[in-house]
Amino acid sequence: MFGWLRRSPPAATLDDDAWDRACRELRLLDALPEADLARLRSRVARFLAEKQFHATHGQEIDVRLRLIVATQCCLPALHLPEDTLSGWRDVILYPGAFRARRHEHDEHGVAHEFDEDLIGEADEQSGPIILSVADIEADLAEPFSGVNVILHEIAHKIDARDGACDGVPAIPDLEARRQWIRVMQAAFDGLRAEVEAADAADAEPETAIDPYAAEAPEEFFAVATEAYFSDPEALRAFDSAVFEEFRKFYAGAR
Repeated sequence: MFGWLRRSPPAATLDDDAWDRACRELRLLDALPEADLARLRSRVARFLAEKQFHATHGQEIDVRLRLIVATQCCLPALHLPEDTLSGWRDVILYPGAFRARRHEHDEHGVAHEFDEDLIGEADEQSGPIILSVADIEADLAEPFSGVNVILHEIAHKIDARDGACDGVPAIPDLEARRQWIRVMQAAFDGLRAEVEAADAADAEPETAIDPYAAEAPEEFFAVATEAYFSDPEALRAFDSAVFEEFRKFYAGAR
């Protein structure tokens, strides 16, 4: 399927020095207890064994970059079921932003084609995640900004594990699922109203989390995931009930 891409070499053994360097560089791991770091290392090793990394447009893939990507992919899934990141195989790395062709139908059924510049994309089913390395490096430089392209795209994969990328991840307990939907719908509606009011006033929305979360429920989930791991106090300030639902979900308590 990706014959035009240059495949990276097979995964190297996850040695102590490489792992220690990655942990030092990834400030998002600073507060993790030793037991969680050990668990994360095991998840990362499995991720690297199962996924295939592909470079395009001259991008080089070394051990450091593979670990940086794999570790941030595995961080949100740390306390979720072990197969949370299964069902897909490929990670594609561009040097920077990339362009994707879009096909949409408007409310009148008229088809439109346009190009969209992206820094990340995740196929909702078995397809790849695609990431801009320039933006990965920018996120490393500002780890607590609330913005993280890897966390955003892996959130879409987590969201889609139950068959639909709709802002409602796999929550087996029916009442817990209903509670999630109630809390997220109220917060999403409030955020959308706030963004629409700012747009009507030709002003920039001043929201505690990225206003892109108002685009759709699945984007709300992805943006809130970014905030939960990289600027949790911003998510708590935005909506404490949303923060608590995300805390329980990512702690594996849902």
